[in-house]
Amino acid sequence: MTPSTTVHSPLRLYGRSGELAILETLLGKLRTGDGGALVLTAPPGLGRTALLRQAAAHYLRGHGGPVLYASAAPTEQRLPYSGLHALLCSAPGPLPLAPDTVLSSGITPGALLGLLRALGAEQPLLVCVDDAHLWDPDSRAALGFAARRLGAGSRVAVVIGAADETAFAGLPALRLGPLDDDAATALLDRLTDGAADVDPVVRSELLREAAGNPRLLAGLAGRLTPGQLAGRTALPYPLPGGESVLDAHAAHLDGLSCDTHTLLLLAAAAEEHEPDGAGSDAALLLRAGARAGLSASHLDRVLFAPAGSAGALQRAGSRVHFSHPLLRRAVLHRAPPGRRRAVHELLAGLLGGGEPDRARLPALVQKACASTGPDAGLAEQLERAATAPRPHGERSAALARAAALSTDDALRAVRFTAAAEQARLAGDTGRARAMLARVGPHLAEGAAPYVRGMLALRDGPVADAREALLAAAELLAPHDPRRTLDALFGAAEAAWAMGDAIAYLDAMNRVPVAAADRPTAQYRAGMCAVLAGHPDRGHALLRCCLDSAARAEDAGELLRAGACALVLGEVDAACRAGARALAVVRTRGPEALLPHALEQLAYAELRSGQHARARAHALEGLHAARRTGQRNSAAHLHAVLALAASVEGPAEACAAHADAALTGAGPHGLAQAATLATWAVARADLAAGRPGEAAARLGPLVRPGPGTGHFATRMLAVPCYVEAVVLSGRAHEAGGELAVAVQEFTLWTTRTTDPQVPAQLARCRALLAPAEEAAARYEEALAHHDRAGGDFERARTRLLQGQLLRRLRRTREARGPLRDALVAFERCSARAWAGRAAGELRAAGEAVDAPDRSGPGPLAALTPQQQRIARCVAEGATNREVAVRLSVSPRTVDHHLRNVFAALGVRSRTELARLLDRGGGARLQDRDEKKRADL
Repeated sequence: MTPSTTVHSPLRLYGRSGELAILETLLGKLRTGDGGALVLTAPPGLGRTALLRQAAAHYLRGHGGPVLYASAAPTEQRLPYSGLHALLCSAPGPLPLAPDTVLSSGITPGALLGLLRALGAEQPLLVCVDDAHLWDPDSRAALGFAARRLGAGSRVAVVIGAADETAFAGLPALRLGPLDDDAATALLDRLTDGAADVDPVVRSELLREAAGNPRLLAGLAGRLTPGQLAGRTALPYPLPGGESVLDAHAAHLDGLSCDTHTLLLLAAAAEEHEPDGAGSDAALLLRAGARAGLSASHLDRVLFAPAGSAGALQRAGSRVHFSHPLLRRAVLHRAPPGRRRAVHELLAGLLGGGEPDRARLPALVQKACASTGPDAGLAEQLERAATAPRPHGERSAALARAAALSTDDALRAVRFTAAAEQARLAGDTGRARAMLARVGPHLAEGAAPYVRGMLALRDGPVADAREALLAAAELLAPHDPRRTLDALFGAAEAAWAMGDAIAYLDAMNRVPVAAADRPTAQYRAGMCAVLAGHPDRGHALLRCCLDSAARAEDAGELLRAGACALVLGEVDAACRAGARALAVVRTRGPEALLPHALEQLAYAELRSGQHARARAHALEGLHAARRTGQRNSAAHLHAVLALAASVEGPAEACAAHADAALTGAGPHGLAQAATLATWAVARADLAAGRPGEAAARLGPLVRPGPGTGHFATRMLAVPCYVEAVVLSGRAHEAGGELAVAVQEFTLWTTRTTDPQVPAQLARCRALLAPAEEAAARYEEALAHHDRAGGDFERARTRLLQGQLLRRLRRTREARGPLRDALVAFERCSARAWAGRAAGELRAAGEAVDAPDRSGPGPLAALTPQQQRIARCVAEGATNREVAVRLSVSPRTVDHHLRNVFAALGVRSRTELARLLDRGGGARLQDRDEKKRADL
């Protein structure tokens, strides 16, 4: 049998690198003479066929061996052995057994196994079967029997594509999932030829509707006109192009009885008034099924036993779900319009007979689904019912249906805008933008720009958000004072995130005092006074606002109170206000505010030294930001996590979070997130003994003027900057800049009540003071720490005090402060800093947590100080840089380095670096780092 040439190379696959690697492993074994089998399972449209074709084409290109490839023909499913007949007909040459014989007389599973082994004995054979679940039962059984027995030495590999693995139990199975966002976006770019003018909202709606299904995405994108893709023409609703995928899903149910189809249609229709993913109410389906004439035994069998619906329905407590979201849409798509309307009317009648307040909106939604066209009366009823206490998501869905039923264009725009706002509050950014895309030229009297601006504030360029919200405030001012206030506060928040104090003042000065209550007016006036250079007056007003919040129950007011506390430096009050705001958001919503509430609380906890608690809240906030599509909030939370990791470690986590924060901050202009992330990396450099790198990062942040760090956070980084400059030996070079930074920090100390700041100022003065004065300055700093509390900052002061004593060769005295620092760092889980303190303590002659010397690594014979010097030199540091990093003299470094060379048998720094790079030193360092991580 000669190799087949009928399998063509498919187009590039997106998001399937893991699956392709598994297939390549199977094919690699086949080339060496070993066989095997793999079942690829997935619902329609996820790429089973593309993967099978890729595997076959790759095997032909790489090996040139024979391939048997067949796809199922559903019309032949009742014809015995038709599947195997098609497979054998794909052979490129004559076979020992004619395919027509198989079709007429059949073939036993054992005979098929023998045939495949015989073919593989000539050349390694690849067998690919697509849609094998649609084969006739005899062919499926024989193929499964043979595939289970093809292993090592068989020289035959079988790859089967099927909807599920039921017919091929016992074989290795790989279930394909939906494409992730990045892969789906890349595929859409290819489908649209990388067109730069695809509207972002249209792109988002296509990705949302396709839900990671590549075939569905291709169908949807292929049906839109260039104008629709560019956003110049409104999108049709529902989006066309998914019919083939829905038909393929519906074909899975073709063999079910008429009564089962009726119940499936009821289940699909009953989800129309439920939130996405909530399923349907089992009790409602039982009532609806009985009203439709279905027997109780049939209802029990289908609803409560998966086999009764061929796996289409799954029960979870009192809820019933479809096994796949597209399956529900397929059921509705396949049903005749008249039958579908009858089912919706039946459900509306059942729901309308319940509790009026509770059932009114679901009943109206079902009536809307049964409507045959615009209905102004029904639209008005839906709008009136879409109010609190209904969840925002349900209100959005109801308002969208009301808009679709509206007969007046302007009213339709108003309702779509209201639906977008409710979707935004529910945390569904994609749906909110899709609703806005249907507003058309009508701007709904400022409401549409308001919603666009609020969306951009959390997920877009904040400069754009500010401009949109300022414009919205002007349009809303004559008739909607509440939204006007929200728009102006949103514009101010955008300016704050940008780091533009002037733009912040501009937005806050536009807030109409007459429309604000007393705490809000105090907040506005206080923030404006602080930024205008009147801190005393501003702090008095902010303190009044903070005191008023003691009785507040509104999440927005509590978040503003937390901001007041942070500006004042009252970090404990900020934590309390943040915790209360978070509790209100969790209890009453909206969901869209959850990431911001968690971000503010986590930042306040960082300022108060509660790093572990801040990390936990920031991680929760990051998950919430991703779930609700708020990339700006995610960037800020990554920055908070980077700051926490700069204390707790590991350094890799700090770098990863900082990189994520900076990646998000750049395109969207988030100056505050960028400042915090850079500060975090610099603090991690300090913990790792790299003060030079830390000083280089912090210099641009702390210096005054444009293009520097964020105006509200740059003073927080000054103590780290002073420490980095002094420890790197660059105090003389940075004299003027350093003096200005310390002078500004001294002034700021008089304007904040942050309890740690006086101690940090005394520590900075100790670092800059002559040796004979530094001791008194450190004692002053420690006295402030004793009043303020907080392990981490006190431990940093003790660490620097011990380093100074060791540099002055007062080694015995240095051990006490260094030991205190180590214990305090361990107590507050500052692992990275504990490692630095332990190294200083070992260098002072105290054997504490020495590296594991039992291994065979080349550094095992060195003393702890020699190991530290060897690692620094291997990293490329000069003797002077090593001396600064380890607080010793260059002559001491030179002395130890000569001993290192002699002990290791190397003659140069290059040889030392190569020796450590080969693994010995690296392994020892890894063990040392692991110990530090476990502290």
